Amino acid sequence: MTTGLLVIIQIVLVIILTIAVLLQKSSSIGLGAYSGSNESVFGAKGPNSFLAKATFTLGFIFVVNTITLGYMYAKAADASVVDTMVEETNVVAPTAKTVVEPATQTQGEK
Repeated sequence: MTTGLLVIIQIVLVIILTIAVLLQKSSSIGLGAYSGSNESVFGAKGPNSFLAKATFTLGFIFVVNTITLGYMYAKAADASVVDTMVEETNVVAPTAKTVVEPATQTQGEK
């Protein structure tokens, strides 16, 4: 249950981190050209400072989540189905029957 939730968080983090990186201004502007007039929302400096901090924070959370998932999967790999098997049973083993072989006839007893 916990690893499933962390995998879902990991996928969401990847998508958000990718969007945050693509929205940052670069020499070719990237997807930041489609953001419209975000400069008035984020202040006079524009979204660059906010996006840089958001990208760093998301990247840090991504790395922590990756390390946590790696630890949990490594811990789960040490576990075995054999460890959970019940060793004590109430089944009684059958007793061995002794087989009596018939006496062989000797040549004089015909």
